[in-house]
Amino acid sequence: MRLVFCGTPEFALPSLKRLLTEPGFQVEAVVTQPDRPRGRGQHISASPVKQFALDEKLYLYQPEKIRDQSAFNFFKRLNLDAVVIIAYGQIVPENLLDVPRLGWINLHGSLLPKYRGAAPINWAIVNGETKTGITTMQVDAGMDTGPILLQKEMEIGADETAPELTRRMSVEGSDLVVASLLRLERGEIVARPQDGSQATSAPLLKKQHGLLDWSLTAQQIYNCIRGFDPWPGAYTFFRGRHCRVWGSPMQEGHTNLLGTQSMPPGAIVPAMPQGGTTILISCGQSTWLQLDFAQLEGKKRMSSQEFANGARLSKTERFQSTQL
Repeated sequence: MRLVFCGTPEFALPSLKRLLTEPGFQVEAVVTQPDRPRGRGQHISASPVKQFALDEKLYLYQPEKIRDQSAFNFFKRLNLDAVVIIAYGQIVPENLLDVPRLGWINLHGSLLPKYRGAAPINWAIVNGETKTGITTMQVDAGMDTGPILLQKEMEIGADETAPELTRRMSVEGSDLVVASLLRLERGEIVARPQDGSQATSAPLLKKQHGLLDWSLTAQQIYNCIRGFDPWPGAYTFFRGRHCRVWGSPMQEGHTNLLGTQSMPPGAIVPAMPQGGTTILISCGQSTWLQLDFAQLEGKKRMSSQEFANGARLSKTERFQSTQL
């Protein structure tokens, strides 16, 4: 089966590696995004898929825009059976969809039609889902609206972060991609349309999404910490400065550390359990988040105790949801 593989981030790599080693597939070329500014320093660098393709000496193509005529000519001349596309980062134009004999096969990190969009794994965690899954589908002209081929449900661990779940999904997804291609070739799959009335959205993450609202419950805050890792990160403001935070809901039975006094959302309260000091943050519905780490703008990440010692907290100290 003659294939082109389109992908950009780490999430795509397990499927590419699997297709290179699985008998019956020939990856004619790898298509990935042009080199972009990446990381904290915004240095121009290759995508993970490009770096792997170079290491394996695969034919590499990086069109600036996949909708250009030159890209159409590239795909057309290869006489392809299918294109596998995973987190590529550009919308496939309609005139390319019918070029491969079996179409374009996409791996998506949700149980479609739930969480259509660029960040399905993140939003599933942020929204407190305990189950999600992976889907292969045939790409159509819409945004994640194509007919479904195969799906697999997956549990979300109670403490699992977005990078951890992404890694698990990418490995499980490689099996689904191979099975979808083989069963399509044998005529064993009838693609089924999505029920658009059940669709939910997973929009591209933006910096402002990570700003914490301390009126949410501690569990909801924890979901944000897990789901917005590593970017944009769950953050707040402390004395007017950006401050990223890590923590988890305080366990039941520890409320005796605080007495009965109610505190405003975002209040920072040192408690004294046996063996040391715990920093707690007041959240909505009388719940508390135990602060584990904090990172003030321009500083290194520090433990909650180091943060408290350096800040010399007053009794009225609060994390804020706005920059004062």
